[in-house]
Amino acid sequence: MKKNASKTIKVVELFAGVGGFRIGLERAGAFKTVWSNQWEPATKKQHASETYIARFGSDGHSNEDIAKVRVSDIPDHELLVGGFPCQDYSVARTLSQATGLQGKKGVLWWEIHRILKEKGTKAPKYLILENVDRLLKSPASQRGRDFAIMIASLNDLGYIVEWRIVNAAEYGMPQRRRRIFIMGYRKGTTLYKKIKKQKNPGDWIAGSGVITKAFPVEESIDFSHFEVKGDLAEISSEFNKKNPTISPFKTGGISIERKVVTAEVKPNYRGKRITLGDILIDEKDVPDDFFVKKSHLPDWKYLKGAKKEERNGRDGFKFFYVEGPMVFPDSLDKPSRTIITAEGGNTPSRFKHVIKTSSGKFRRLTPIELERLCMFPDNHTVGQPDVKRAFFMGNALVVGVIEQLGKSLLKEVD
Repeated sequence: MKKNASKTIKVVELFAGVGGFRIGLERAGAFKTVWSNQWEPATKKQHASETYIARFGSDGHSNEDIAKVRVSDIPDHELLVGGFPCQDYSVARTLSQATGLQGKKGVLWWEIHRILKEKGTKAPKYLILENVDRLLKSPASQRGRDFAIMIASLNDLGYIVEWRIVNAAEYGMPQRRRRIFIMGYRKGTTLYKKIKKQKNPGDWIAGSGVITKAFPVEESIDFSHFEVKGDLAEISSEFNKKNPTISPFKTGGISIERKVVTAEVKPNYRGKRITLGDILIDEKDVPDDFFVKKSHLPDWKYLKGAKKEERNGRDGFKFFYVEGPMVFPDSLDKPSRTIITAEGGNTPSRFKHVIKTSSGKFRRLTPIELERLCMFPDNHTVGQPDVKRAFFMGNALVVGVIEQLGKSLLKEVD
């Protein structure tokens, strides 16, 4: 760590959920969350915000629509983090042309952009953002456009941007969850200057970068280079029009002043691996409601099984519905499948996890086990209904990924 990097890094956490970023960064070291925001639209009871307050206290926590929060009310900070919702990020020119561009109404990415822009010279030095991996390929009609808009807008605000799709299980963590992690370094920081000095930006992806030091990759890498041109409206309407079905963005990359270097990277990990079986609680501690009733077992097996069935469409047209098999029960000697938001409840489902116990019974996963798969503390979400606790983990990131990114960033900050 640099000799002046022992100071506390002030963090603002947006779209905080139940605090995954906060937990990961606090485990990493010298990070302190000074302000957080969690607001769920179209619901009166704010379950996630309630859980956040129960764990971390109400000081510095906002349960208000972020679009209504004044930037002046957000404390100055060095690091902005958040897992923003995946939406349509397209932009259009305003009628007056006075303000240039605006995002579609309700698109929360533009709230991040608003905060960075309005903070001006006091904008955060660093960014860690998270989203689903399909962000690199959206929308289907113009692959890569949404991500191009994002990195271009961040470059225009003075940030170098690097990204990586990380599957947590490929680095020893207990859940197979693929997410894109986006890191930004503002102009004037030591990191920004360090990257600019490199003759080959690809070296940052291959070995010397913050993400790569946290999550090493194989050395053999084939890089692609291109530039994102035009203002944001032109990117929105024209990006990748010549080859719209294939995104030019690969699983790792860096963008400097809109010049992009990107590559398909492969993980290089030889450490300990945690499996689903490693995180299970003792069978005697599992509530009865989590065991599958024998009368329901055929429904579970049907939903998990392969299918080729003739069905009728709404217009009377007959078609064959084809679906491959799911593993049933879930393997205990591997990391779990991705948790989904509908994981909770005892209704039979194709996608919920079901394991077979040592006594031969079938059961669903408990809230504590779902928390462990996301690397949260046990009972972090206690106090909420079990269905909500499962929903939180279906929305959450794997905390260990953030911890590793935080540790890697701390070694480079000025």
